Amino acid sequence: MTSTLLLALAVFGACAVESVEALTLVLAAGSTRGWRSAFEGAAAALAVLTVLVAVVGVPLIHYVPLDALRVVIGALLLVLGLSWLRKATLRASGRKALHDEDAIYRRTVADLAATPPPIGGRSAVGFAVAFKGVLLEGTEVVLIVVSLGASDHRLGLASAMAAAAAVVVTAVGVMVARQLREVPENTLKFGVGIMLTSFGVFWVGEGAGLRWPGRDAAILVLILGYLLLSVILVRWLRATAPGEDRASPTSGPVGDGSPVSSSTVRRVIEAFGRFWWEFFIGDTPEIFLGTLLVLGAALAWRHQRLVAIPLVLLLTLVTFAGSTFHGLHKRPADDA
Repeated sequence: MTSTLLLALAVFGACAVESVEALTLVLAAGSTRGWRSAFEGAAAALAVLTVLVAVVGVPLIHYVPLDALRVVIGALLLVLGLSWLRKATLRASGRKALHDEDAIYRRTVADLAATPPPIGGRSAVGFAVAFKGVLLEGTEVVLIVVSLGASDHRLGLASAMAAAAAVVVTAVGVMVARQLREVPENTLKFGVGIMLTSFGVFWVGEGAGLRWPGRDAAILVLILGYLLLSVILVRWLRATAPGEDRASPTSGPVGDGSPVSSSTVRRVIEAFGRFWWEFFIGDTPEIFLGTLLVLGAALAWRHQRLVAIPLVLLLTLVTFAGSTFHGLHKRPADDA
């Protein structure tokens, strides 16, 4: 029961964050290039994502051995969770600018307004912006849904929570007249980062053959532990931050940061390739390497639980702390 509730909350929170970012681009495309093209682009991306869930998720559950599935999924969740938690910690401490969806919306509108007007009621640029936004943000949703759902045979629950998050965020976005900062995205990302990291560590251990004390209840202990560590780190970073280093809200990059173009296929392919590079390695290779160390330790010491569990936890904490401190010395544009 505990793991089911935590899984549902993790999927809902993560998908809410991604839905906010996707909705920003759809609203910007619709208000400047025509709602028809924006809705068609978003619908096309949702169709692709639905196929991905069906093609990837169902075979994973039925044909891949559960332990192997949990190891791979745990590693994916750990990479994603640590990345989110790192950025959220830096933002909460004032060492990194907050993610401002309203500013991103205004910038996207300005970029789109500078392109030629649509012809015949349809805009290839509007379609491309909406399609790319929903596809790229939705890809992370698919990863989370398939990972958490398949690892515990709850793909239906995970999919339902993802759909619920998308509906809620869309409704809120409409009701607050596109003021998407009303959705507490940074707070959600902080909480979801903790939960994804905790699930990642738990499933890596389970898949490797470790048996956590208390079984599923260990997930709650991991969440509380990472929450405590994050709060301590945030307070320490706030206390030691020079006044001039404190960041203020910024617009951040729009999509992949490149100018809007009507070359739909090329731009989508390039952005999709960049997504996977940024997801696994990007400018935080320490997270990727740390995850490999965690995975190796769990597999190498799986028959000695008293050694493996402390070692896995220690390596995860070192990876998180090291990546966070690395983020203090990066330019804002490098770590948006």
